[in-house]
Amino acid sequence: MTVSENGCAAACATEPARAESPADSRADSYGAARTDARAAAPSASPAEGAAQEALRPHAEDAFADELAALAAADDRPRPARWRLSPWAVATYLLGGTLPDGTVITPKYVGPRRIVEVAVTTLATDRALLLLGVPGTAKTWVSEHLAAAVSGDSTLLVQGTAGTPEEAIRYGWNYAQLLAHGPSRDALVPSPVMRAMAQGMTARVEELTRIPADVQDTLITILSEKTLPIPELGSETQAVRGFNLIATANDRDRGVNDLSSALRRRFNTVVLPLPATADAEVDIVSRRVDQLGRSLDLPAVPDGMAEIHRVVTVFRELREGVTIDGRTKLKSPSGTLSTAEAISVVTGGLALAAHFGDGVLRSGDVAAGILGAVVRDPAADRVIWQEYLETVVRERDGWKDFYRACREVTV
Repeated sequence: MTVSENGCAAACATEPARAESPADSRADSYGAARTDARAAAPSASPAEGAAQEALRPHAEDAFADELAALAAADDRPRPARWRLSPWAVATYLLGGTLPDGTVITPKYVGPRRIVEVAVTTLATDRALLLLGVPGTAKTWVSEHLAAAVSGDSTLLVQGTAGTPEEAIRYGWNYAQLLAHGPSRDALVPSPVMRAMAQGMTARVEELTRIPADVQDTLITILSEKTLPIPELGSETQAVRGFNLIATANDRDRGVNDLSSALRRRFNTVVLPLPATADAEVDIVSRRVDQLGRSLDLPAVPDGMAEIHRVVTVFRELREGVTIDGRTKLKSPSGTLSTAEAISVVTGGLALAAHFGDGVLRSGDVAAGILGAVVRDPAADRVIWQEYLETVVRERDGWKDFYRACREVTV
């Protein structure tokens, strides 16, 4: 089943103190389950303190208050070993206001149906494949889904051209193996194997970058819900609650198409780029604000004008036509995704804060745009210069932007 609708990515709220209720015990169990799912460190340990200072906390840590508030308010049926009901998982991703006034911030900006299909897929025996061009929030969505469903988004296999079969199945502690031979003590379980044993959600990023023969390791896991261990004459069977989220795109070089046998084991949900410029501006501004606060960047006064310009440039070059539809354009080789727009604006924010006058200006984003557009120095540079001269130069109110871009281009 394939779903294709429009959407993409973007703070916490605390719940007021109140008397304990059955819902409160659910919130407690959420936090306890999250602790049990990982190798829990002693309270106030150096490792815990370091986690609080992490440059990019895991979703279940960054939004722990929201997840706890949802668990407390959630009185709907939950699938086995889920920390929240499907309704609460969707609310966590899309945002909303709980009956007690707690505000749940949106993690994904787009049609509700995309999230509903993704969540309900995880409640069945089919795995979930999030498909889309680079920068469409596939990793972001998969992380938040795993955090809301299992309370742990760290059971992750990062797909690369060099990912071995052991990363999906299991490996061995060779010191133990040589000393005592094959045994459970010598076996090193993969994140997928651990998720099967604990009834949790595993994640495989960039599935199509993994070699085809390694990809097919998942077929038995997803169809039979078991992982054979022939060296020990045993197996690991998935317990209720286990499922898998994979992400993939077909734009990068080195893509290995999924076999038809493996593709049938997934329900596919397509995450396209935002449908409108306003939606993309909203996503970029939300995420840039989050990143700015996490990096302790000084607050910059209204930078929406430059965000609008960055998004407009990206959308026009990406779609091969100007916003008004009057001028056809050549598209560069890059994807010019929303994620790249976020990166460009965040870089400009840092420049404005540390080397400018504190106001986000065209000169702060010009170099970032050039780097995003011109991936092929020969062909893309010609496309970019043509766009500057035929579109940007003639656009009212864009003179400063044109001059800044020309300055870094030549």
